[in-house]
Amino acid sequence: MNNLELQKHANDVRKGIVTAVHSAKAGHPGGSLSATDIYTYLYFEEMNIDPKNPDKDDRDRFVLSKGHTAPGLYSTLANRGFFPVEDLKTLRHLGSYLQGHPCIHIPGVDMSSGSLGQGVSAAVGMALGARMGGKDFRVYTLLGDGEIEEGQVWEAAMFAGHRKLDNLCVIVDNNNLQIDGPIDQVCSPYPIDKKFEAFNFHVINVDAHDFDAIRAAFKEARETKGMPTCIVAHSLKGKGVSFMENSVDWHGKAPNDDEYAVAMADLEKIGAELEKAGEA
Repeated sequence: MNNLELQKHANDVRKGIVTAVHSAKAGHPGGSLSATDIYTYLYFEEMNIDPKNPDKDDRDRFVLSKGHTAPGLYSTLANRGFFPVEDLKTLRHLGSYLQGHPCIHIPGVDMSSGSLGQGVSAAVGMALGARMGGKDFRVYTLLGDGEIEEGQVWEAAMFAGHRKLDNLCVIVDNNNLQIDGPIDQVCSPYPIDKKFEAFNFHVINVDAHDFDAIRAAFKEARETKGMPTCIVAHSLKGKGVSFMENSVDWHGKAPNDDEYAVAMADLEKIGAELEKAGEA
């Protein structure tokens, strides 16, 4: 898939995120939008998955460790064909299967998650289980940079590095903002790359919004043997929506009707520019 196609898919995913959170009148748009290009690359190009057979045995696994950004995962799954895009409007509604954190009963979701620090441990267990069972699938997990202030993350990293789980790829969405402010002011986990290296990870720093760089990073991760990989994805919180970009206020808040209109106008403009680029 070429970069323009990926950019179009990512823009559709961002529209789904904003629509879902607006409809719910709650949720976490900022960190969903910052990770959208990573989600898009994983589900539209990188991972061995089949929306028509979401539970196939040899599929690659994905664990959203920063489970509060479920709108990003849900919109990606919907746009990839796991369930109807229209269902995104039911986010957090009574009776909806799309609640505030991922649940394993949702098509395409491999692990219930949301209690920060725990998802990566499940991913490590999946990677070890694959090795012990002679399976060749890969396991991917996405963490928030604020989330890695949790001690359990480093227990999991120590185990993965010690076990040389080269079928595991940890991605850190490094947008530098968490609910209370910049991570380097709240409880700095920097330098992220050096910390993972100390736990025997191969580490790649990447621009989280550059599909060429993302593609190269995941290729390098696949080719790395004898150790797990951590991709530190340097991203912009709220990416694609002008008033949400790099604003801590949009960590966990839904846009009102007027803000929703502005956000969708921003994304429609990006979509029009991408269509024009495709015609050139």
